Amino acid sequence: MMARNRTFILYGLALLGFVLLPQLLAVKYYLHLSVLALIWVIAAQGQNLIQGYTGYVSIVQAGFMGIGAYSTALMGIHFNLPVWLTIALAPFVTAFFALLTGYPSLRVKGHYFAIVTLAFNMVIFIVLMNFHELTQGEAGITGIPKPGGKDGLFNWRDRETYYYFVLILATLMTGLAALIVRSRIGQILIAIRQNEDLVGAIGIAAWKYKLFAFVTSAMFAGLAGAVYAHYQSFINPEIFGIAQSLDAILAVIIGGSGTIAGPIVGAFFVVFLPEYLRFADSFRLILYGLVLVLATIFMPRGIAGVSKDLFAKLRNRRT
Repeated sequence: MMARNRTFILYGLALLGFVLLPQLLAVKYYLHLSVLALIWVIAAQGQNLIQGYTGYVSIVQAGFMGIGAYSTALMGIHFNLPVWLTIALAPFVTAFFALLTGYPSLRVKGHYFAIVTLAFNMVIFIVLMNFHELTQGEAGITGIPKPGGKDGLFNWRDRETYYYFVLILATLMTGLAALIVRSRIGQILIAIRQNEDLVGAIGIAAWKYKLFAFVTSAMFAGLAGAVYAHYQSFINPEIFGIAQSLDAILAVIIGGSGTIAGPIVGAFFVVFLPEYLRFADSFRLILYGLVLVLATIFMPRGIAGVSKDLFAKLRNRRT
């Protein structure tokens, strides 16, 4: 009980820090990066459901973000739907495509599953790049409107307003992920990660729960993609390639796979680290890759796992 109370206090303090963050940032460009990081928190929480808790590494998260982004933009352009409605519908459009791809993907395990999802990400990228009549190809779609319109209550062109909007969404989706993990479904997902054959042996249809995790993960990504599209007002296929799917995987691994806090820490890490390495110029990507490799080797439990161990040691010393 005391451990749970401490967890709630820590999350409460973290949320308070996020609320105060815009007032503490002297450089407003960092506020822009914080908005992007919170969008990645949503996508990474979804990635964590399939990767961290179910044990299946999916390399299609950015592809699903692309489906969410393009669906919200196209529904607004071709059907003249309100922005709020297109954002709400985008995760369900993404879920439809995830259902189509999820069942054949989940018939294989391990590295084969990763390869199949990688192929799906490539297919999504190729379609977005070549279906010019619908997606405008490499040029992308511009002029995607902000929520609220011109006469809305809030100034959505102000980054601080959008920051708080995304913060609310990221908090809600993190809470939803926590509820799923603590439910019976979440416990079965963890059991599948630990021993899928045993889960099947006791009469549980593991494929249904794996499909649930895959589709839910895709819905998180679809929402993240939709929010990103309306924030940037521009999208093109390059934003939703394999490299971005690898970023989602790394956010989970570095932050702490199979933890709720991990994707939050990892999302900020993969967004901010490349910016801090800009001084390296052409060597930036090499240094970025080196840091990620070293972090994966020496911190296999991620930053959240290391932090938990440190807090446990401090408590033991006090007692």
